[in-house]
Amino acid sequence: MAFDSSLFPLLAPRRREWLVWAGASLTALPAMAQVQAPRGAAATLPAAQSLPDELARALKNKQPLIVMVSLDGCVFCRQARQSHLSPMHKAGTPIVQVDMRNNQPVLDFAGKLTTHDELTRQWKVSITPTLLFFGPGGKEVAERMEGAYLPDFYGPYLEERLVQGRKAL
Repeated sequence: MAFDSSLFPLLAPRRREWLVWAGASLTALPAMAQVQAPRGAAATLPAAQSLPDELARALKNKQPLIVMVSLDGCVFCRQARQSHLSPMHKAGTPIVQVDMRNNQPVLDFAGKLTTHDELTRQWKVSITPTLLFFGPGGKEVAERMEGAYLPDFYGPYLEERLVQGRKAL
């Protein structure tokens, strides 16, 4: 059923205003969805370059290596980095980032040269952010954290996985 403005003459201008407002709001959604980090404090993690070396450093400290699989522009990835992973990394937790759809070279756990994107396919990661917890031999030692969690529960779930990973070492 089409809207007949002759039946409701006062509603036609309001309908146009609403449509303009709705259109403007929809175009602003991507900008509103961006999680803003404080100025000068963009949360970053080191890009994986040599998984055997990064794993060896983690195991030397009796820690699993956490690998965050991220995607450029992923709001939930940015939130996880800003709120949890970057502060943990700064405190000494071994964490590296692998970027889905990125052809940056990296040595896999077998010492073979590959790309970040190829690693995500080998690991069958299809959602970001995904956290993987690796131990000896490049084997996963804790359950993966896949996707966005409620902010109040992300930290406790992450700590649970770290405890699980440390026990498996």
